[in-house]
Amino acid sequence: MRLSREKRIFIRTGFTDMRKQINGLAETAQATLQEPPLSGAYFVFCGKTRRVIKILYWDDTGFCLWQKRLEADTFPWPAADEAPDEITRTQLRALLRGINIFSAHKRLVYSSVA
Repeated sequence: MRLSREKRIFIRTGFTDMRKQINGLAETAQATLQEPPLSGAYFVFCGKTRRVIKILYWDDTGFCLWQKRLEADTFPWPAADEAPDEITRTQLRALLRGINIFSAHKRLVYSSVA
């Protein structure tokens, strides 16, 4: 997945029902995040088991849904309201590799790199 430089990236802290698909996730993004789903921003969701991350975005012709599932490990993910709603591309790449971007010392390192 190639991340556009000019697009914002929002995470929904806490856990999302991963049975939701495009319509359900777009509705969740609309209700809980500060950017409308049709803005083209990336919206990142994580399930309760922390093994699945889904990224929803609008590409000017329709919604796209990207999913990554881990087989052995879990993603680091903050509980509701523990972390900022917006992250950088560098932070998202690190998160998808399993690096905890939500701890205080990691946040300083990755925010200065982006």
